[in-house]
Amino acid sequence: METLETLLQPLRIGDRVPRFVARSTQGAFDLDDYRGRWLILFSHPADFTPVCTSEVLALARAVPEFAALDCRLVGLSVDSLYSHLAWIRLIRDTTGVAIEFPIIEDPTMEIARGFGMVGADARDSATVRMTYFIDPEGVLQALNSYPLTVGRSIPEMLRLLAALQEVRDGGGLAPADWQPGDDLLRAPEDTAAAALATSDPAAWFYAPLGKGD
Repeated sequence: METLETLLQPLRIGDRVPRFVARSTQGAFDLDDYRGRWLILFSHPADFTPVCTSEVLALARAVPEFAALDCRLVGLSVDSLYSHLAWIRLIRDTTGVAIEFPIIEDPTMEIARGFGMVGADARDSATVRMTYFIDPEGVLQALNSYPLTVGRSIPEMLRLLAALQEVRDGGGLAPADWQPGDDLLRAPEDTAAAALATSDPAAWFYAPLGKGD
């Protein structure tokens, strides 16, 4: 089984995400307990920061939308568990929003280093702003990174999640700006016969997926 200790390079799309255990605001966290459903793991460089607080609030409000796509949310911040608890208490008391997904502590940046969010010799956590889309088998299907100054788009996270689920069986490709209910694109043909078979010179590589396909 892949673990953080055996991971030798940053995670890439198609990699199996290594198991790890840690403390979280919802008790002991074991990544293996989250297999079988989609999971979005999102990380923050610190608690009590403006952009991170806005994201945690927005994600907490969107939990039902992610649950409707059979996806759970898990946060990670390099601060300690007690800092996390104070942070979510402050959020609840000032906004009325309860943070019901776990937020993992990573004060030594061991998880951040294992996932490749920071380099082995990093002195700070500025680059720990990553989002990992993990499928039910524990395979990384997409990842995004963000600067300290710009927050994530929750609608885009939902759109990407829905698109990943829609194309997962290999039945089509999601085009630019795809939204649930839109047509997919047909996977391109890979023979000369297919490229020469139609009157439309682009149809072999760029065509909508028909309902009967």
